[in-house]
Amino acid sequence: MRDEATTKLAESLRGTLIRRGDADYDDARKLYNGMIDKRPLLIVRCSDAADVMAAVNFGRDEGVRIAIRGGGHNGPGLGSVDDGLVIDMSMVKGVRVDPIARTARVGAGCTQGDVDHATHAFGLAVPAGIISTTGIAGLTLSGGHGYLSRKYGLTIDNLLEADVILADGSFTTASKDRNPDLFWGLRGGGGNFGVVTSFLFQLHPVSTVFAGPIAFDQKHARTMMQRYREFLPQAPEELGIFLGLKTVPSSAPFPEEHWGKGICLLMCCYDGAEDNAKAALAPLLGALPAPWFNWMGTMPYPAVQSMFDGLYPKGMQWYWRGDFVKALPDAAIDVHLDQAAKAPSELSLMHLYPIDGAVHRVGTGETAWNCRDATWSMVIAGIDPNPQKAGPITRWTKTYWEAVHPFDLGGAYPNFMMDDEGDTRLKATYGENYKRLALVKHRYDPANLFQVNQNIRPAAGRDGINVEIEAA
Repeated sequence: MRDEATTKLAESLRGTLIRRGDADYDDARKLYNGMIDKRPLLIVRCSDAADVMAAVNFGRDEGVRIAIRGGGHNGPGLGSVDDGLVIDMSMVKGVRVDPIARTARVGAGCTQGDVDHATHAFGLAVPAGIISTTGIAGLTLSGGHGYLSRKYGLTIDNLLEADVILADGSFTTASKDRNPDLFWGLRGGGGNFGVVTSFLFQLHPVSTVFAGPIAFDQKHARTMMQRYREFLPQAPEELGIFLGLKTVPSSAPFPEEHWGKGICLLMCCYDGAEDNAKAALAPLLGALPAPWFNWMGTMPYPAVQSMFDGLYPKGMQWYWRGDFVKALPDAAIDVHLDQAAKAPSELSLMHLYPIDGAVHRVGTGETAWNCRDATWSMVIAGIDPNPQKAGPITRWTKTYWEAVHPFDLGGAYPNFMMDDEGDTRLKATYGENYKRLALVKHRYDPANLFQVNQNIRPAAGRDGINVEIEAA
């Protein structure tokens, strides 16, 4: 990069330009996944859309690779890039709630916790994930699922518009009426098409929920998984309930007599009153043995959203793999139990997140998210604070995934994919929507400037094509 260009960039910013050698460089480059250690040349900590425009123009003109960082939670560390430019959105904050229209305008640097805090004051919420420190931008652009998805859909199903800085440095807005092809691609296609600076979400009335974990001895997991698969299709959509194969952490507040023991966890969140929640869960819990502990209680919605934050602080070692799962036959359950029993650390896990209900009422081609007929989004995650455990947790995750994948669908939630899974895997994730995504990519980023992501390569030779007409 030319020194004069870098100096000019620094002078044009309201935010901060961080270079190698600066006192805050090492802290600024850290990612959520402590297994990933990247050293960018420059980090632009943007304060507004104008800073983003300047950073995009600089990166393009100087020919350096660009990574976009929101919350930094991305598993394979795609929010950074060695020897390139990081456009850090963490200071582009702010949430403006319109309680009449039930919408929220959200800056791309916000975390899920920022959004929950602002919307909860009005008794409203947007469906999102299960960790409050997750960046709302990365979560949204790859789909977004969580406790409210069965009732209100994916996060992208509640996205009304987005402001975007494109590869040519221009600013645009994408919605169903403005740049509808771009809006379609943003809803599940990741950061392939530009840098989103703000989102407009539809909100829903959610305030107090009855929620919490219920933990059972893992020796009962086969029966539990069978009952769970039978229960879910009849469960009211107000009930978000995921199943996990985990280990009780050896620390408070967990009961000391169960530290280090394997459990089958039901993590529940009922959007409604306690009596209704207990009635909804009765057909499932009544068919199961007594749990080791049941910590369900009435709480504000943001409390359940942040319940796991303390277990997964920034800097842990992570390696994960995911799948979309349509059915859970007994043979698959047996594989899960065999592999889960070999977990290499107390924090390593398998979760099955339900993506049925309202998620299924959106057509496969209505958004870039393709897998609208799956029942669950599965993640297998090897997790440990010790860098020396990076190898064992990676090997366990890969072995577990390879064993269970034959029972699952071809693709996965992009946020549960690492960067070593290849184009075939990504194309399976998007299915019939992949070709259309490549056309949208060609229109808005023909040179593939935004490639440090789960990358969709632009379709060749289609300059100026009307993607909406082509798709129809």
